Amino acid sequence: MDLALLWFVIIAVLWTGYLVLEGFDFGVGMLMSVLPRGSKEHRETERRVLVNTIGPVWDGNEVWLLTAGGATFAAFPEWYATMFSGFYLPLLIILVGLIARGVAFEYRGKIADATWVRRCDLGIQLGSWIPAVMWGVAFGNLVRGLLLDEGHQYVGGFWALLNPFALLGGLTTATLFLLHGAVFVALKTDGELRLRAQRLASGLAVVALVVAGGWAVWAQLAFSVAWTWAAVAVAAIALAGVVVATRARREGVAFTLSAVAIASAVVLIFGSMYPDVIPALDGGTSLGIAEASSTPYTLTVMSWVAVVLTPLVIAYQAWTYWIFRRRLSTRDIPASAGLSWQKIKDAAF
Repeated sequence: MDLALLWFVIIAVLWTGYLVLEGFDFGVGMLMSVLPRGSKEHRETERRVLVNTIGPVWDGNEVWLLTAGGATFAAFPEWYATMFSGFYLPLLIILVGLIARGVAFEYRGKIADATWVRRCDLGIQLGSWIPAVMWGVAFGNLVRGLLLDEGHQYVGGFWALLNPFALLGGLTTATLFLLHGAVFVALKTDGELRLRAQRLASGLAVVALVVAGGWAVWAQLAFSVAWTWAAVAVAAIALAGVVVATRARREGVAFTLSAVAIASAVVLIFGSMYPDVIPALDGGTSLGIAEASSTPYTLTVMSWVAVVLTPLVIAYQAWTYWIFRRRLSTRDIPASAGLSWQKIKDAAF
């Protein structure tokens, strides 16, 4: 395997890690107003449970995005330049959403004021919904192809990105992340919150199977190749398995299967793009892997760095998940709303 193709595969793996890990904490944020029930005080306690389920890991999950972007910049500078210039406004919207979400997570418990908490909750929800939809729109356009000139510059404009196929892609990623988040809540909580998450995940799996299935079949028939039908089949089987697993209260199995469904979607996306990094529409000049890549020397150095550092990063993140593996419930949340987030985390874990 030549190094350019190797790094195309590595970047696909990095995006898989990001979408699987960040996908469930997007889902938890999207469910902040859906899962909590009961009195005003009880709903606030349950929202704090939801925040604590992802509190120790959400920022580590975002490292996968930084790594995927950095690897694209170093290994495929022309791909990076074309994609980030063409997707400038969507990526800016995503970035604003991620910033608002991060600030809301960190400062939600800093001020004992109901209005402040509501605004932070809104920041978490919008900062979860916006990237969840926009990533699907972006990848949908990469599968469909972009309007490129002879210099591989995007010439279609912002509104051309909001085509029906890409919008369905955004709905697909949002639905998958909602399912992934609901399964994660069922895996990480106990009591009534766990039961509600199980029921919601069982229903969302059916919705995801229909929505994601429709987008995948459209992508397969219009833009992809024969072998990626395997990814479509694996995703469909995994989503059907989530329904069975959640009803059997096997949250670990359900979470694994929802992760497999997201990973299969990434395989379909990158398999559809290959051998290009950006296919072109309407007879334009596609940007291929070889012409977009850096020099062999750069790719060689990057490969050695990845060999040394990647196992360390994975080991550290796995250790983090192991340390914070215990289920949470409303009994673990202190009564005082004036505690800082750090104190809430310390008390919960």
